[in-house]
Amino acid sequence: MPSSLPTQQSSRFQGTIPPIVTPLADDDRLDDAGCERLLEHLIEGGVDGIFLLGSSGEIVSLSQQLRADFVRKACRIINQRVPVFVGITDNSVVETKRFAQVASDAGADAVVLTTPFYYPIDQSELKTFVQSVLQGTDLPLLLYNMPAMTKLWFEAETVAELAQMDQIVGIKDSSQDLDYFRQLTSLKSVRPDWTFLIGHETLLAESLRVGGTGGVNLGTNLFPSLFSSLMQAHRANDDAAVQGLQTKIDSLAPIYKIANSSSPLLPLIGITKTALSIMGICNDRLAPPHHPCTPEQRQQLTAVIERLKTTLGA
Repeated sequence: MPSSLPTQQSSRFQGTIPPIVTPLADDDRLDDAGCERLLEHLIEGGVDGIFLLGSSGEIVSLSQQLRADFVRKACRIINQRVPVFVGITDNSVVETKRFAQVASDAGADAVVLTTPFYYPIDQSELKTFVQSVLQGTDLPLLLYNMPAMTKLWFEAETVAELAQMDQIVGIKDSSQDLDYFRQLTSLKSVRPDWTFLIGHETLLAESLRVGGTGGVNLGTNLFPSLFSSLMQAHRANDDAAVQGLQTKIDSLAPIYKIANSSSPLLPLIGITKTALSIMGICNDRLAPPHHPCTPEQRQQLTAVIERLKTTLGA
């Protein structure tokens, strides 16, 4: 649905938008109390939005019914206090559009679409995939570049073409490639209303310096006020405060080092869930077949969390 360029001059969606974990009570049932505690923890921490069912939410390991239950429950709890973003990607265009409707009916503010996976596709087919999904929803749509998991990039030229569609309102990038991210932010010249979100929290301050508008960072699940304070400092053009807060964010690294580094991402999700359970927010169950942290990891993590609470004043 191509159309004329927008007239607004700033992005509608920006700031601290945590990719929240999905609290589970068992293999196919939500931890209802944990969901509510987690969402309240984040909103009280000053976040600017909530991203449900991203990579950190274990989207590909959850049943369609559980995903729908989570979106409906979260939207009820959030009750329009902050915008809600919902990951909708499925390899099937039909299922992706169907879940976009679920998100819309639940009251979500935007949907998030990464590239399909398993079968290799080219950039022309990728554009067709996005355009087909847009035909199934009226919600604003953010692209999500996650090549480590999907094995496919939204190439910069493809993003530039898709930026001609008003309904697409930005992109979240988890490539860890700042040169690529700079290419994306150059699109502000044609889409000043777009949002440009960085996935990796160690790059948050630098991404803002090169034109980014916010972060979708795993560590926000644990210490949301730390990330929201950095965004507030950025809005106030306080570069020294931004850098000081980035240093504090970097101090979360010992949490992630406890995780098994032999495979990407999932161990980080597991360690984050265990940290949340130590903090009394939700339990640490992962969707099957994945295993939670070991007792030894939990013991190490408990010591790290206590130390960080002191050093960060959290």
